[in-house]
Amino acid sequence: MKINSRTKGILCVLSAAFCFALMNLFIRLSGDIPTMQKCFFRNAIAAVIAFFAIIKTPTEGGAKGKLLLFRAKSGNLKYLFLRALCGTMGLICNFYAVDHMNISDASMLNKLSPFFAIIFSCFILHEYADRVEWALVFLAFGGALLVAKPGFSSEIIPAAVGVLGGLGAGAAYTFVRKLGQRGENSALIVLFFSAFSCLALMPFVIADFAPMSGRQLLFLILTGAAAAGGQFSITAAYTHAPAKEISVFDYSQVIFAALLGALFLGQVPDGLSILGYIVIIAAAVIKWKYGLDKSRREAAE
Repeated sequence: MKINSRTKGILCVLSAAFCFALMNLFIRLSGDIPTMQKCFFRNAIAAVIAFFAIIKTPTEGGAKGKLLLFRAKSGNLKYLFLRALCGTMGLICNFYAVDHMNISDASMLNKLSPFFAIIFSCFILHEYADRVEWALVFLAFGGALLVAKPGFSSEIIPAAVGVLGGLGAGAAYTFVRKLGQRGENSALIVLFFSAFSCLALMPFVIADFAPMSGRQLLFLILTGAAAAGGQFSITAAYTHAPAKEISVFDYSQVIFAALLGALFLGQVPDGLSILGYIVIIAAAVIKWKYGLDKSRREAAE
């Protein structure tokens, strides 16, 4: 049976979601290692993979042509820096949340990123949301409150950090879109972010390095491998189908995370968290359907 491009895209998104859920599981299984150290290992592996992806890109002009692949297009350096800065913040916050919450809860809060991207798009891309889209942003944040269960206990801190992780990721994705509009090489975007974060994290890793057992090192390597698998899968997904048609399936990561958390960590989300998942996913599905209908209306005009 022949599979059409849209179905291939959906399967790749599901593969990416599973890989990122595995990444969060491996982060937790790596044990009591400083968050900065975990982030460093995750992005060091990603940097190596991105470097070889650029090296293997076919070019003309021999070594000189290869070197040009590592050069940002004119005017893009500031956007690469801002993408890397926001992405590093989002990564640190997400890893911290994963270490201190149910991995399904942390995954859900990180999935607020598309809604934060709507907000940042107004300022960075000058793409303005309408009333329906703004209403869905507030609905999603209402779902986040159900997951976070704000109160006066210290348990609110990981949830607040998880929301900041979604904010950082949303800003980073907006800058990625900006760079894509300006024709920047996607592998260079990944390499710049990974190298920047490793350099930024290095002083913290040196100052607070925790010796690792062979088991912990293995889980950190698996964290990086799972993250790379997710990045390659999501890249492949959007070569098969437009993001507006398939991106909603990325929310399956929360389901995968809940299953993996229950199987390997004994974590079971409570009733309010599950209700929060339903609200946020419902907002995402409505946003996805509304966006498709809006595009069709605009195309017909």
